[in-house]
Amino acid sequence: MKKIKCPMLFRTAQFSREHINEENRTAELSFSSEEPYERWFGVEILDHGPKSVRLGRLNGSGPLLVDHRTPDHVGVVESVSLENRRGRALVRFGESVRASEIFKDVVDGIRKSVSVGYRVIKMVLEEQSDDGPDIYRVMDWEPLEISLVSVPADATVGVGRQAVEEYEVEIIEPTQKRDIPMKTDPKDTNTPPAPAANQPPPVDVKAIETEARKGELQRIRDITTAGEKMGHPELAKQFVENGKDIAEFREVLLDKMGDAAPLKPMPENAAAIGLNEKEIRQYSILRAIRAQIFKSGTSEHKRAIEDASFELEASRAAAEHMGKDPQGILVPFDILRAQRVLTAGTASGGGDTVATDLLAESFIQKLDNAMALVAAGVTRLNGLVGNVAIPRVTGGATAYWVAENGVPTTSQQTFDQVTLNPTTLGAFTDISRRLILQSSIDVENFVQSDLAMRLAMALDIAGLHGSGSSNQPTGIENVSGIGSVAGGTNGLAPAWSHIVDLESAVANANAAMGSLAYITNTKVRGRLKQTEKFSTTNGNPVWGEGAAPLNGYNAVVSNQVKSDNTKGSGSALSYIFFANWADLILGMWGGLDITADPYTGATAGTVRIVALQDVQYAVRHAESFAMMNDAITV
Repeated sequence: MKKIKCPMLFRTAQFSREHINEENRTAELSFSSEEPYERWFGVEILDHGPKSVRLGRLNGSGPLLVDHRTPDHVGVVESVSLENRRGRALVRFGESVRASEIFKDVVDGIRKSVSVGYRVIKMVLEEQSDDGPDIYRVMDWEPLEISLVSVPADATVGVGRQAVEEYEVEIIEPTQKRDIPMKTDPKDTNTPPAPAANQPPPVDVKAIETEARKGELQRIRDITTAGEKMGHPELAKQFVENGKDIAEFREVLLDKMGDAAPLKPMPENAAAIGLNEKEIRQYSILRAIRAQIFKSGTSEHKRAIEDASFELEASRAAAEHMGKDPQGILVPFDILRAQRVLTAGTASGGGDTVATDLLAESFIQKLDNAMALVAAGVTRLNGLVGNVAIPRVTGGATAYWVAENGVPTTSQQTFDQVTLNPTTLGAFTDISRRLILQSSIDVENFVQSDLAMRLAMALDIAGLHGSGSSNQPTGIENVSGIGSVAGGTNGLAPAWSHIVDLESAVANANAAMGSLAYITNTKVRGRLKQTEKFSTTNGNPVWGEGAAPLNGYNAVVSNQVKSDNTKGSGSALSYIFFANWADLILGMWGGLDITADPYTGATAGTVRIVALQDVQYAVRHAESFAMMNDAITV
């Protein structure tokens, strides 16, 4: 037995694009095999017996690198295994800008080569040669990391010999017994021996086992992915453990959803570009706006571009990630949803700009707080990517009475889909030029709050009164099949009977569940406060006090609810809605497109800030909504 010093070595392989899961940001790859490689000490064969490979380090979330550079860390190794005398791994890419860039190259087929860095611990001298290199079988080795490489390594020159760290390798004499017999031809690694004449070809047991493993892995992936998407990961785990297939799982999953099943929010990380906490903290919407308001080529413009270099780079990354071409600066979803906490007292913590402790709400939270529909309980799906389809039960199974030993007639539930396809909402606000040039945190929050308010007002109007044409979503007013309560031919002053009838319209359709509330405007509220429930109630008004002032339910008041409807000879008529608002779905796609227009208000010294957001509404069940559109309030 002798020992030599050996640095970390590398081997290169290829992986195919059909093993890439873009939704989960994962890829299956083969990172090692028993293909002979010529090294400086001889020909090396990596043994892939179960006792030869130490997989512990990779299995413990091993690193996924680029070109074997430790700082260029773009993902993790989810799992590793040995299959058909090869090392296989499932790797998952991160969501940083760099990781997304590399993953796109992988998906597009630009990066096809994968390389593994490993250390050799023990090898056996299998064959000595007088006129060629000796052949060694590595019986104990440990993979350390997996890398995506743009240029495959040339194994013939001993890649990695310049590494600083070297490992001591034990070499065992050829008399040492081995689990795997030596290959007589190191170049012939895959060709099985030809069958004897008149004999049937041998059964390839390993190929059958490999196909079975692939099918099992696909079954597990399909069930796990469906369970995570629909909010039932534990149920998915049970189906995996019980050996059931994806068809059975989908059937049970849809059955569990039911008519009144709560809609699970989708994961928001799909729209994020992977900014870390420090990057989120340093992001400024004001800097992004200032980069657009100066004339190109001026010293002010150059300075503003330099100051906003981070914001511009984040915009480019978000645009590429979302597949969008923004009109201005695209604010990444990471920023829209992030909570920023700045503490006074230290410059790095915000002490240079903050006089007192400050909790700056996320833009999404500002928007939610300003929306009447969100207050009523509308279902929010933030950070969407692409078109979305949500399953919906349209018909139930039927029960039958049967005789003893009889068999009930077969019946089953029926389903369709509620689709969300993005439409673009535009809102604007005019802000003074001097205000935009400030760097105060208060000004930053003011601009965000103002933009959120403008968008919230437009979103409320669209959700309630959207026409469904001219690029608008379809609001509740124009949804076919909702409950209707009529006042009169020319409208009628709202009364206690109308409020109860609105509730009954929903309840009679078996939809009185979930986030039940009324939504109306201030004019209706004022009128109902002066209207008695019954003529003999001696001052007991329809609109009462407390948290449930209207018929025992929450009542949200917003002047986004119209008061200008006409009916017969009646005009200035108001709307009153009652619904399970959880069945109104508001989808918001990641990224806010902000454009600064310095020209429209130039004479007044103002800059118009235009915000564009991809949104859509969808109604899960029309029966969950009822409307009165002819309430007289004057």
